[in-house]
Amino acid sequence: MAEEAARKHKVMGICAGMHNGNGEIALKAALARLQEKGAEVELVNLFDYNILPCTGCEGCTMQMGAIAQDPTKEYKGCVLKEKDDVDRLVAEMHTCNGVLIAVPSYDLQPSSLYTRFAQRFLAYELSFLLSIGVVKENPHTVAGLIAVGGSKHDWQTLTLESLQATMFTMSLTVVDRFMIQRSARPGSVLTYPEQMERVVKMADNVWQAMETPVEERTWLGDKDDGVCPNCHSSLVYPGDPHWDGVEFPWECAVCGAGGDLVTDENGKPRLKIAANGLIRDRNDDKARAEHLNEIIKTRIEFMQKRDSIQDEYKRYCEMEFPTV
Repeated sequence: MAEEAARKHKVMGICAGMHNGNGEIALKAALARLQEKGAEVELVNLFDYNILPCTGCEGCTMQMGAIAQDPTKEYKGCVLKEKDDVDRLVAEMHTCNGVLIAVPSYDLQPSSLYTRFAQRFLAYELSFLLSIGVVKENPHTVAGLIAVGGSKHDWQTLTLESLQATMFTMSLTVVDRFMIQRSARPGSVLTYPEQMERVVKMADNVWQAMETPVEERTWLGDKDDGVCPNCHSSLVYPGDPHWDGVEFPWECAVCGAGGDLVTDENGKPRLKIAANGLIRDRNDDKARAEHLNEIIKTRIEFMQKRDSIQDEYKRYCEMEFPTV
């Protein structure tokens, strides 16, 4: 049975913290648990790889838009793929059924090393790669997210939400998340056995999700976590019109669910999702494809107006100021 599971389930741990730090320790505990259950596991520490920042060249989205209009065109991928290690890391992730990510928080947000890695994924949008045959099979990968900080929640308020915001382009479905607190020095988390136990529980939840048929998978973390019932984020904001006029009173900043902000029977604020409130759900491939339509439309509109701003654009390009 274990041998059969090992062929079926493969899990990657991704650490964006120092070697032998609390994030890496937490991942090792979770991966050891999954290995006991029969999974094939591997651990990647992003400090060991060359990861260039996205240059914002729009090469990937321009190619995607061109292929959407003419499927005979060839997709060449990210313009940086031959220059660093991101391409092979993403290719390996696309072979995994589960991913566990541990990221330190230094100033309310995930570390810059992680965001540098995550922001390269637009060129590797899985639904697009599947549609053009670059990736042959959707692994329907599930994820568990771990934030690591030396203080309490008040100094990590954007970490888990920011991590979740990167999941859509990565095509990962989050089934659990946890915030390690009061763990700054390497090994600190080991002084909080209950936090280590929670990380192992996350491994159990990731295993359970991988063992569950894709269409039956659901959230396995704390059911009362967050304000949004769709992704469990606590970040909601007053909605405003989208590019096509769609608007909701309140929206989840992470998944895009829309609806009204209400108070439940326990006095806790909750986002009550509208009947059409998931049409911008970033968990859904079709909803994410709508964003590509927005990008294409925006580019077409710019090309129609480009000649009118050429002189002004040239003036700003030639403008120079002292630098350091």
